[in-house]
Amino acid sequence: MRILHTGDWHLGKNLEGQSRMDEQERFLKDFIDIVKDNNIDLVIIAGDIYDSSNPPARAEKMFYDTLKNLSRDGERMTLVISGNHDNPDRLVAAGPLARDHGIVMVGTPKSIVPIGEYGKNSVVDAGEGYIEISINGEKAVILTVPYPSEKRLNEVLYDAMDDEEEKMKSYSDRIFTLFDGLKKHYRKDTINLVTTHIFAMGSEESGSERSIQLGGSYVVDGSCFPKEAQYIALGHVHKPQIVPGTERRARYSGSPIHYNKKEISFTKKCFIIDVKAGEPCNVTDIDLKVYKPIEIWKCNGVEDAIKKCEENKDRECWVYLEITTDRYIREDEIKMMKDLKKDILEIMPKITSFNSEEDDVESFKEKSFEDIFRDFYFKEREVEPSDEVVNTLLSIISEEEDHETN
Repeated sequence: MRILHTGDWHLGKNLEGQSRMDEQERFLKDFIDIVKDNNIDLVIIAGDIYDSSNPPARAEKMFYDTLKNLSRDGERMTLVISGNHDNPDRLVAAGPLARDHGIVMVGTPKSIVPIGEYGKNSVVDAGEGYIEISINGEKAVILTVPYPSEKRLNEVLYDAMDDEEEKMKSYSDRIFTLFDGLKKHYRKDTINLVTTHIFAMGSEESGSERSIQLGGSYVVDGSCFPKEAQYIALGHVHKPQIVPGTERRARYSGSPIHYNKKEISFTKKCFIIDVKAGEPCNVTDIDLKVYKPIEIWKCNGVEDAIKKCEENKDRECWVYLEITTDRYIREDEIKMMKDLKKDILEIMPKITSFNSEEDDVESFKEKSFEDIFRDFYFKEREVEPSDEVVNTLLSIISEEEDHETN
């Protein structure tokens, strides 16, 4: 069986208020080609399809159009689980219609997938936390654990239990208990897999994940995954990587797009897994394109920044602009830079005029209250205060002084 592992699409996500859906749409078109060109039998999408529980209509349309195109009239199967950003009920609402296209959707750890035909393949067995599928006559047992919040995890493990000692176990121990119970469904004649949306210990976050941990309690040890699993398809972490201590079986595919400036140093990927029952799997990396790069421009002075904006005004990229300067950047200069380069996300001045705390103290002695306020305002907000703000403050102070005098 040939499987493609992806996840963390975060359709509808913004960057500093700017939409990324044009880039996401381009990725999805290329992704469909990757799946078709590599003759994939099963696509696993390991959660966080959307960036919010109430995604924009365009994001939902992009997702369902992609699923339909992946289907190949029901010949290919796609397995989707929900992540911490997804609304499980909303995500699986189209499940009955998607079934004809070979699409299996799992919303929560308690979900039970209906047995039967899915396009031209089938789900031959299912229960809470697992499915057995048949694709082209080949069978796979997949442990399916969508984002297991504390509440959802306890619903699975302890609905019929009153053992308080069991309930006091750590989150990682309870995840181990869950998988330890589910692995009984594995067989020697089936391909044995796991897909879940969770943070495994030792994984390196990239900065754009909104954490699902509370004081670290939602972190699990890599040893919690069944040793019998031939491949473990994980979602949540945005940097593609192998989970330490899992003998290279557990991997995060990462997000398909750089969603944060901390992510720009590593290549985005998806993984293709070739696997047979009872044999180690073979994993191939597929590098993904960068459709609109995030760049950090470091400029020496305002004039240098304006020149760089002029020279690169037609380049397609998101820009964080860092300007080393010994003076404040005027509003007309900021406007000029943004007019030249439309995709500036942030202008970050680095003021170099003050050499020490003593210099600051001496300079304060020589400044008027208005100058001190302007300095403070700029330091806090990185833009100069408008004359209206300054005049309003000065008038308030003037009224207070008049009141004290009278």
